[in-house]
Amino acid sequence: MQRNTDELLAALAPMFPRIEPRLQAAKYLRAVMSDLPKRNGWTIAEHAGDRSPAATQRLLNRARWDTAGAMSVVRRFAVARLDAAADPGSLTVGALDESGQEKKGTATSGVKRQHMGCAGGVDNGVNTVYLAYVRADAGHALIGARQWIPAEQITDPVTAVITALPVDLAFATKGELGIGLLTDAWSDGVRFDFLTGDEVYGACTKLRTFLEQHEQAYVLRVRSSFTVTLGGGTTLTCAQTVARHCKPKRTWTIRSAGNGSKGERAYAWTWIATTSPTHFLLIRKHRKTGELAFHYCFVPAGQPATLARLIAAAGLRWPVEESFEFGKDLFGLDQSQVRLYEAFLRHLVLVMAALAICAASAAAARRHTDTQAPPPQRPDQPPPTDPGMIPLTVAEIKRLFNAATAATPALLHTAHWSIWRRRHQARARWFHKRTRLTTT
Repeated sequence: MQRNTDELLAALAPMFPRIEPRLQAAKYLRAVMSDLPKRNGWTIAEHAGDRSPAATQRLLNRARWDTAGAMSVVRRFAVARLDAAADPGSLTVGALDESGQEKKGTATSGVKRQHMGCAGGVDNGVNTVYLAYVRADAGHALIGARQWIPAEQITDPVTAVITALPVDLAFATKGELGIGLLTDAWSDGVRFDFLTGDEVYGACTKLRTFLEQHEQAYVLRVRSSFTVTLGGGTTLTCAQTVARHCKPKRTWTIRSAGNGSKGERAYAWTWIATTSPTHFLLIRKHRKTGELAFHYCFVPAGQPATLARLIAAAGLRWPVEESFEFGKDLFGLDQSQVRLYEAFLRHLVLVMAALAICAASAAAARRHTDTQAPPPQRPDQPPPTDPGMIPLTVAEIKRLFNAATAATPALLHTAHWSIWRRRHQARARWFHKRTRLTTT
């Protein structure tokens, strides 16, 4: 773990022209890897041993360093470490998905009332599109991120200046942001057996065309209203296709979509050929509820196109959700308190670096720490005397590392921050009361 941390920090060093922001970035990285219950400018600065949040705020907002270059370094580090720990020939999948962060007010880049998965509906917040690298039987990590910015913010010169949007920034849909993330990954030599994504990306014609032009196989979720052209030129929606061609007598294959927290996630699967020899409709059915999920698939000519391979790719989309869970719960992915466009990305890059370090360490330890007993073969089989242990997880790696490197802050430092917080809160409270006098 410490070796991975040192190697990634060394690789990031050329991204910083000056030593001060480089050292501050290392402090920031260590703080988001810590057991802080909440990560913001104050708590990170206190953990780093600083006297105020000024250095942390300067690192994110004004310091000169190459954010895009740092993301490239994190991407190449994560991919190389996961590949080194993987079984030979195991599937590599890129997963596109977005994740949000609730935000108040209107002065943050990308903030808008919109559908927020984290809020369970429409709320004020920001959304970011991520690319995850998933290596079967090894692990996964986030390797790219681009914030979605509403068109009205880009075209409003006042908002663009306040949130420090790049002058050449153009509006892009989430699918188009995915194209940019894939372009960056490919330029770093990252290759995927399949690209996966949910209905947002399956519905993006521009993204599908881009992937096909680059002969990138994909398994993308689509809605039941998505249309496919079957043999004979018949065009049907996915729902109509199931009604017409998936009668009860049709053969459904029971296969696992991968391991979940409670074991194998088995579904019934079938696939239907289209008029194109490189396109297929993959259908997943829940074995109890009968709920259907549809995947539009593309496999370039000359590459193996089998049902088992498409199912395996579809099942490897879910780890991106786990990456979001790890990023938010363990490293504060959604705890940034910044407003500027570049500052937001800088927070994401440093959190992604922390996640990559722990994911790489967990992948390297997987074979040596998995001592689980063989699975049961019959319902009445008695439990084993020793169930063994699951392999070290990202969360457990982080917990052990923090326990091994814990340091007790000096009493004077803790007292200084107690005074600093209370004085700052008193000042904020005074100004808030003064503002209320002018509005009553």
